[in-house]
Amino acid sequence: MRGGRRRRRGGGAVGAMADGNADWMGSLPPPLRSLPLSNLAIPGSHDSFSYWVDEKSPVGPDQAKVIKRLARISLVRKIMKKWSVTQNLTFKEQLEGGIRYFDLRVSSKPGEIGQEIYFIHGLFGIKVWDGLKEMNGFLEQHPKEVIFLDFNHFYAMDDSHHHFLINRIHSAFESKLCCVECVEYVTLLYMWEKKHQVLIFYHHPLYQEYPFLWPGNKMPAPWANTTNVHKLLQFLETTLGERSRYGTFHVSQAILTPRVKTIARHLIRGLKNTLVHRNLPMILNWVKAQKPGVMGVNIITSDFVELVDFAATVIALNDLLLEEDESAT
Repeated sequence: MRGGRRRRRGGGAVGAMADGNADWMGSLPPPLRSLPLSNLAIPGSHDSFSYWVDEKSPVGPDQAKVIKRLARISLVRKIMKKWSVTQNLTFKEQLEGGIRYFDLRVSSKPGEIGQEIYFIHGLFGIKVWDGLKEMNGFLEQHPKEVIFLDFNHFYAMDDSHHHFLINRIHSAFESKLCCVECVEYVTLLYMWEKKHQVLIFYHHPLYQEYPFLWPGNKMPAPWANTTNVHKLLQFLETTLGERSRYGTFHVSQAILTPRVKTIARHLIRGLKNTLVHRNLPMILNWVKAQKPGVMGVNIITSDFVELVDFAATVIALNDLLLEEDESAT
């Protein structure tokens, strides 16, 4: 899985993601297929849906009142877009590049008739239903790949909106959904045997009413909330050392978060040019030094996953488990 230079596709951004990662789970060596998924190294994306946001629609209910007032000016919404977008690739492109964990924030559109739910990060994204169908299309073509969908923020949603969304999730994936189980039982072999491909984590009490919704506390994702890459890496080390040995997955959010003054100083440059570009190499070096396993890394998320060979780097960490297995026999 480690290897030389990756062939790049044409077209810039997508080209940085390796073609060979579309079936990486199905291609793992046999000893790794029987390990809990919580022990594998799995690449994920932060605000996974934000590759497209609608600067023409009203600002989302996740924003403060002062931002909503300012955002009546179209220039303000254009600036917001530069700071709301954290990915360039669509769900399908992320999946083809090896991303298997998706960080999802959703909302109704206040004032809109009906109960349609949209992705949201400051500005509204695509309909959740369209994103789910796109993911399911990939899974149909890649029956040994497993994805984690983490619904962790909900805005302007009452119980009826939640039931609507949950029914959409069930309609999209049906028998591919993995019901809640002891985390240590969930291996690739377990998923393949049952023909499951999707684990849904739902950070709302209604998860208790549906057997295919995993509680949010099974997917802890500590957040550093810093613009300083050194503080971020220290935080990742500390929280990794504190992760539960058993019973949960674990997300290492390898992301930097802009503060208000960061945005004010670099209004036009946006998130990618201000924080991400210059710090990604150091973050990637931290990733390369990690090891998966019981107390090691599990899911690692990043902004703009195509800018460096992020997914391939995370996937390659699983080779260390194979070396460990060989030394033990």
